[in-house]
Amino acid sequence: MKNIVATLLICFALGCNKKQEQLPFLGQPVVRGNDTIYPKIKDFSFIDQDSMIVTNETFKGKIYIADFIFLSCPTICPKMNFELNKVYDVYKNNPKVNYLSHTIDPEHDNIERLKAYRNSLALNQNWHFVTGNKDSIFSIATKSYFTTAYPDAKEPGGLVHGGGLLLIDQNRHIRGVYDGTNPQETNRLIKDIKVLLNE
Repeated sequence: MKNIVATLLICFALGCNKKQEQLPFLGQPVVRGNDTIYPKIKDFSFIDQDSMIVTNETFKGKIYIADFIFLSCPTICPKMNFELNKVYDVYKNNPKVNYLSHTIDPEHDNIERLKAYRNSLALNQNWHFVTGNKDSIFSIATKSYFTTAYPDAKEPGGLVHGGGLLLIDQNRHIRGVYDGTNPQETNRLIKDIKVLLNE
């Protein structure tokens, strides 16, 4: 009996009853009976800088950070890439953390340009720069990631897109959205990745 009491006291002192920190699930859920079902990233198929097909299966058992950019972007893209590189530097040796950058300008950002760009950053295989059908890219941006992506001739570069970095879990759920132009948001993303890895 004394051993049981001692074990419980030690457990209490070490925080055994402390609830593990968990990130929220984002998006409008659907309630079915006792189940709350959150939106998932829909099936996709794109081509990356190495001419490899990238699908949801590419990230099976992994988490990833997604964004939407284009290489000739004269506004926020360079800043977004700079901030996401900070995240990459922290987790580049962790194969469970991947990165998925979609070009919203596939007419100009072909495979060769994407490959040259990735090579210029000296990134490893965990970061995919993908291209594909423009309508498919715009559709998944708005319908799965709930971000902005569309052409607008009045905007610099002729395209509009959101500046968010989106944290996706192993089950295709969005678990966080971060302003890709804000260093404080980058630090929050770095911390949240650690939380998600420990869930």
